[in-house]
Amino acid sequence: MTLTKRIESTLHAALDRADPAATPPRLAAALRHAVFPGGARLRPTLCLAVAKACGDDRPALADAAAAAIELLHCASLVHDDLPCFDNADLRRGRPSVHAAFGEPLAVLTGDALIVLAFEELARAGAVAPRRLGPLVATVARGVGPAQGIVAGQAWESEPAAPIETYHQAKTGALFVAATMGGAVAAGRDPEPWRALGALIGEAYQVADDLLDASAGAEGCGKPVGQDAAFGRPNMAAQLGVEAAMQRLKSIVRRAVAAVPECDGAVELRDLVKAAALRLAPSQAAREAAA
Repeated sequence: MTLTKRIESTLHAALDRADPAATPPRLAAALRHAVFPGGARLRPTLCLAVAKACGDDRPALADAAAAAIELLHCASLVHDDLPCFDNADLRRGRPSVHAAFGEPLAVLTGDALIVLAFEELARAGAVAPRRLGPLVATVARGVGPAQGIVAGQAWESEPAAPIETYHQAKTGALFVAATMGGAVAAGRDPEPWRALGALIGEAYQVADDLLDASAGAEGCGKPVGQDAAFGRPNMAAQLGVEAAMQRLKSIVRRAVAAVPECDGAVELRDLVKAAALRLAPSQAAREAAA
């Protein structure tokens, strides 16, 4: 089974286990709207790719880790789009959850996805109980209030935000959780995989800044110009588009080099390059993956 099929199968099973027959119908619909169809699924793909490179001896645990990371990512998007944050009516080329279902259900949908993420980890943890604690801690750090997504969103409420700290929390931390979580799920030392996650997260954020500064909404499926509108740090605005493209190219090279030597190193390096082609405006992507 391909990594994509493993991810989609696990996500569908997780939503099915939420008991749609008992869940209020509009909440059940909002949950599926938030998760399907997905975007690139880059974070869970990285998680499974690292687990595979580390032996993947407990695939059910790796699948749960990948699904949990994607559910948490989806939850962050639902909350990020709310009127109190970005007030975005478009996500992945269609109405955001609050635009389609209303603000109260959007808040509940994001909350429910967070709960489902950790429920998935708990359910799968029986296959390797000693790995469950470290895995939960690894994933939780990616979304927590100190250095995770919550911190990243909270920086937007501060008078000023250090751009690298802001980007590492809002974007990089969950990529670190993905790469390190894949290693933990496979019973390996996660530390060698930290740099890879951090660099991919940095590349993703620079690419997103380029999209926000230079792309049309029709090109990326969500509103653009948000950083300028809300006065948020943006690497393209700070450095200039050309310098940001060069920075992206440098980060991708470093990310490729950061893949530890392992049986799946070639495939992982190809995955990093392929991700660069999907993340940025076409010119930046071509340069980054060169």
